[in-house]
Amino acid sequence: MELSIRLKTVAEAVTPGNRVADIGTDHGYVPIYLVKNNLSPGGIAMDVNKGPLEKAKEHIRAEKLSGKIATRLGNGLAPLEPGETDTVVIAGMGGDLICKILKAKPEFLIEGKELILQPQSEWFKVRQILKEYRYQIEKEWFLKEDGKYYVIIKAEPGWTQPQRMKHKQPSIHEYMKEIADMPENQTVAKTEMEEIYERYGRYLIETKNPVLIEYLEKEIAKKEQIAADLKQSIKKMGNIEESEEISGKDRANIIKRQRRYQELQKEIEDMRKAIF
Repeated sequence: MELSIRLKTVAEAVTPGNRVADIGTDHGYVPIYLVKNNLSPGGIAMDVNKGPLEKAKEHIRAEKLSGKIATRLGNGLAPLEPGETDTVVIAGMGGDLICKILKAKPEFLIEGKELILQPQSEWFKVRQILKEYRYQIEKEWFLKEDGKYYVIIKAEPGWTQPQRMKHKQPSIHEYMKEIADMPENQTVAKTEMEEIYERYGRYLIETKNPVLIEYLEKEIAKKEQIAADLKQSIKKMGNIEESEEISGKDRANIIKRQRRYQELQKEIEDMRKAIF
């Protein structure tokens, strides 16, 4: 069984020796790879769709790993209890969906599991929820495979053992209040660079990840072209302050384009700061 670069990186991000729960397992490749290579003692392959889960079962049986890898049908983390795993893997989903899965069963965040997350989009939302629940991003990978770019995030709880909840079964509200009251988590205004780190990844920026730089350079070029086209279209429509004949609809359109032009300029500026 040959894993893609993306899935192999996801699998090898798991701390060796950890039990793993693979959410949205598809064909079960990640837990199979981990157990087969003695990187994990066992795991649970989970999927919301019956078809992919049946495929996962077939692959697990073919590798003679049925005694070490269980399969469960269900939505997100719903069929899993926190004590059953050490690492939660969620790969190949949109960032917004990953956040919804984590928020739907916050006891995993309270208990402090290792998280290996590979959002297909909206990477910044995943970083935001990790920060919200006081998780520390230990490492990130930025890959290019078959012309597509992928982000993989490894996160650990950012609190020390004595800071863990004193309650045996805290509610999410109690948990959020307690971590918010910790001195090191007092709310501060985001600095400009903190926003850039959240969007593009502090680890990736500080280690000057070459694939991230390639991605950002391409994005800058695309956005600069869009901005140039917008500027030209605004110019053609006339100057809003000087024209008396411009219609209300055209006036609103110009304002909308001007705002988008300014947004693009800010996005380009942030990308340049991420690179340099």
